[in-house]
Amino acid sequence: MDQEHITGDGEGAGRRRFLALATGAAATAAGLAAVAGCADGDTGKADGAGPGQSPKPSGSPEQDGPRGFDVKAENARPGHADWHVAKAGPARAIEGFADKASVLPGESFGLHVSTTAPRFTVSAYRMGWYGGARARLVWRSEALPGVRQPDHTVDAATRMVRTRWTRSATVETKDWPEGCYLLRLDAQGGEGQRFVPVTVRSAATTGRTVVVNAVATWQAYNRWGGYGSYDGPSGGYASRSLAVTFDRPYEYDDGAGLFLVYEAPLLALAERLGIPLAYATTTDVAREKRLLEGASAVLSLGHDEYWSPEQRAHFTAARDAGTNIAILGANCCYRRIRLEASDLGPDRTLVCYKSSYDQDPAFKRGHPATVDFRSPPAADPESSLLGVIYDGYPVDAPYVVTNPGHWLFEGTAAKAGDRFAHLVGVEYDKVDTGFPTPRPLEILAHSPVVCDGRPSHQDTAYYTVPSGAGVFATGTMRWVEALDATGDGSSGAHHGLDARSGALTTKVTENLLRVFAAGPAGRTHPAQDNVKAVYGSPGAGS
Repeated sequence: MDQEHITGDGEGAGRRRFLALATGAAATAAGLAAVAGCADGDTGKADGAGPGQSPKPSGSPEQDGPRGFDVKAENARPGHADWHVAKAGPARAIEGFADKASVLPGESFGLHVSTTAPRFTVSAYRMGWYGGARARLVWRSEALPGVRQPDHTVDAATRMVRTRWTRSATVETKDWPEGCYLLRLDAQGGEGQRFVPVTVRSAATTGRTVVVNAVATWQAYNRWGGYGSYDGPSGGYASRSLAVTFDRPYEYDDGAGLFLVYEAPLLALAERLGIPLAYATTTDVAREKRLLEGASAVLSLGHDEYWSPEQRAHFTAARDAGTNIAILGANCCYRRIRLEASDLGPDRTLVCYKSSYDQDPAFKRGHPATVDFRSPPAADPESSLLGVIYDGYPVDAPYVVTNPGHWLFEGTAAKAGDRFAHLVGVEYDKVDTGFPTPRPLEILAHSPVVCDGRPSHQDTAYYTVPSGAGVFATGTMRWVEALDATGDGSSGAHHGLDARSGALTTKVTENLLRVFAAGPAGRTHPAQDNVKAVYGSPGAGS
């Protein structure tokens, strides 16, 4: 997010304020100082299955062919609308984490739970569409013994919060379909509920659109134990963690990370459309060099800020091999990170020293600096992949359509100059040819903003490359959230976004997903460069 040379020690409080502004989480916002800056530049039965049993999934490779399980058939199964956390309870009534961010179908993972209740249950919900229920109960445990796990510790060198909790249960995923899951922990006697997110990832992605859960960014914003990548208990930037671990619960959104605000609405839409999907996390993409080979498209969702160099290289290689890329948020691919092992396994520690990169022992040994991609040493601005570049926060501005004849606006009835209130926020991107910018590139929306007194613009952009791949970037962090917008916006939900914004973003996203699922979009929908026409000068966008 915001660069340290602008926000200084205020970044910690500012970023906690950012999380509140972005998610609307009142609990997160409580008591926060208004520090912010504008940078330059998160007991039913499962289809007849009894407790502890898993039902037969709707699809299998044998049934559905090489494209994987049948998304349409899966979502035709009965949903379970009671998946929400209805009673969170006190802060430490129950909470937990999985010792793997993702597993292949049939693999097991450990669940580490701390609770004040004597017993608890675990319900595994596969998230999707399911006729609007948004989830299906796939498995429920028997009652398990509850214990209050030991207090966390804080590493003196990096201020990383550590837990050394014992494993409470081993969860088998036999017959669990691929997909994004929320495990709900229910403390006995209604004392509390919390989520634990897990992805049942796809072994192959050929011919499919890959939904990538941005787990690295979820963890960077996690302040469980009092520390995150932006600040510590003092609220100051200098007290932030230089490394954070997945070996702890998520503090916000009842343990769901950033999934519910920035990812679940898009997942529901994609599964409703029934296009062939695959599922992965950012750490999977970083670890597995060939994971994206043959994929039709790959989706970066609403807030995907923290990337390893390996993840970026694998996205870029996929684009250059003809895989379409959609960036359905803003401030994407901004922080360069390093993934290291934790006590529980590989890739469970996220290292990001930011402006203190020269203090990183691994940097001194020759590893890349964990600083913003656009910053030295070895600056590599994110615009070379995204087409747009992060420009600042916080903003709340109308989204202005400037290219209504574009194929992505088909069926929206949008006209040039149409404005959609609150759709630009809380962070935004723009086209800036002062940074590496792929061409030809089309700007679809060009929205005036004023960020901390500085006039600028937000851009939605689409470009194509010789491989045939198309790359689309919304340029606003509220795009995925807007998919759920209804009513006139007066309730204040979804930052005041209304049904008109919901209809626009939904139709554009449907157009995008269908075209991107069909193969290299540039072959059928080549970009027609209009950067100079929009910005009106040879130094367009700078």
